[in-house]
Amino acid sequence: MKNVRPLCLAGIALLLSGCSTLSEVHWSKMAPWNWFGGGIKVTEQGVGGITATTPLSDDAIADGLNDDYRLRSGMRMHSGKLSKYYEAMKQDALALVISGENGSIRRIDVMDKEIESEAGVKIGAPFSDVYARAYGACQPGNDDDARLVVCAAPDSQHIYYGFSGAWRGPEGLMPSDDTLKNWTLKKIIWQQ
Repeated sequence: MKNVRPLCLAGIALLLSGCSTLSEVHWSKMAPWNWFGGGIKVTEQGVGGITATTPLSDDAIADGLNDDYRLRSGMRMHSGKLSKYYEAMKQDALALVISGENGSIRRIDVMDKEIESEAGVKIGAPFSDVYARAYGACQPGNDDDARLVVCAAPDSQHIYYGFSGAWRGPEGLMPSDDTLKNWTLKKIIWQQ
């Protein structure tokens, strides 16, 4: 009986000291679908656990991204409409921008180098690794994508690739395929 008391005290001390570290546990990472890795991917349905049916809210977005990012939100005008957006930060770098209107997610811009499309395309990939030529797939970007050439991902209705690189031609025109082959993927766009 005398040996049990010190064990109980040691056990209580251990539990109490462990409580402060439990707040650092990301419980969503313990879900069975996260046990074997795989990471977040851009698919036809969305990005990671974020889809068109995910509410445009802090908790839903954080959960859909496995609580891997720090979120900050804001409002902006886009194409004459007021839209809400979330920026997902990794350390101090902008990793994703999730935007929408009327509580629904409409677009996700992915700049995180660790997130790839379901076809295995990652940020930094050369244009020539994905496309032989721009015709039929690409067009000059506009608005936030004005300095990019935006291309529909092969066999996709919702995924686009935004490429950037050096070019001295007039704004709004497409660079030649010879120029584009040296451009690299700056962001992956999922759009409803």
